[in-house]
Amino acid sequence: MRRIDALGITLGVFVAGGLLYLGFQVSGLDSQSAGIWSQALLVAGLIGWLVTYIFRAVGNKMTYHEQRRKYEDAFLQKRLDEMTPEELAQIQAEIEQERQTQV
Repeated sequence: MRRIDALGITLGVFVAGGLLYLGFQVSGLDSQSAGIWSQALLVAGLIGWLVTYIFRAVGNKMTYHEQRRKYEDAFLQKRLDEMTPEELAQIQAEIEQERQTQV
């Protein structure tokens, strides 16, 4: 995420809070109740986002982890494509030998 994106999201959250406040006032709540309800909804949204962030961080589903995994997969695929059929056969034989010794 770029810095301008983060600033835009922050501005959007503040605008959404103001619109919620005005919406509650238009719907008939006094200014104090409208402020409390708009803040409560914004805090609930923040807590919800925080929970999803924690699950993504713990589950390694963050953008960095996904980019790294894709890079490693592409790197290994490139190395595999560069190998000769003899080298591939040798590696496959080694893998089969290791499987047999594990059983």
